Amino acid sequence: RNRSLVARDRPVSAALLGDLLHMKKELIELRVNGRTHELAVEPSKLLLDVLREDLDLTGSKRGCDDSSCGACTVQVDGVPMLACTMLAASYQGCEITTVEGISEGGGLSALQKAFGDFGGSQCGYCTPGFMMTVRWLLANNPDPSEAEIREALSSNLCRCTGYSQMYQAIRAVIEAEREGSNQELVGAKQ
Repeated sequence: RNRSLVARDRPVSAALLGDLLHMKKELIELRVNGRTHELAVEPSKLLLDVLREDLDLTGSKRGCDDSSCGACTVQVDGVPMLACTMLAASYQGCEITTVEGISEGGGLSALQKAFGDFGGSQCGYCTPGFMMTVRWLLANNPDPSEAEIREALSSNLCRCTGYSQMYQAIRAVIEAEREGSNQELVGAKQ
């Protein structure tokens, strides 16, 4: 017998065992991609896990679990943050945006389209984190220098590319915005 599950040689009730195996859940309310969600979650549940498991928003990825890769990046009140280190219950009352929430009019945003057109996504695992960081950068600096782009992206890692396709995609979005048009992105792969 497993002595840890027995008290005075009597089996532990199923309810108590359930409580031991799973912490009690608390009701929280999160605003994600413009929608409010009421969820029952364990107090220690990470935002990344709530997004992926409870809300089926699987764009943000678990790449490292120690905040070193940026694959889990989401925006909280417009600021990029790493969802793999954030307790979900701590972000009630905040506006959380995931890569699924940046589409425009039901279609891809210019940034999403550019990453695809220029091959900036490669395997795609890290792409959502990069997009959330770039979205923040362009919202705060619509015409960043190459050095500013590199600095902003320094907290995101890609294991597939040399980053040049990402920089091309970002530059194309900046140029299109500068021209104030929704034209085809110049230099995109056909």
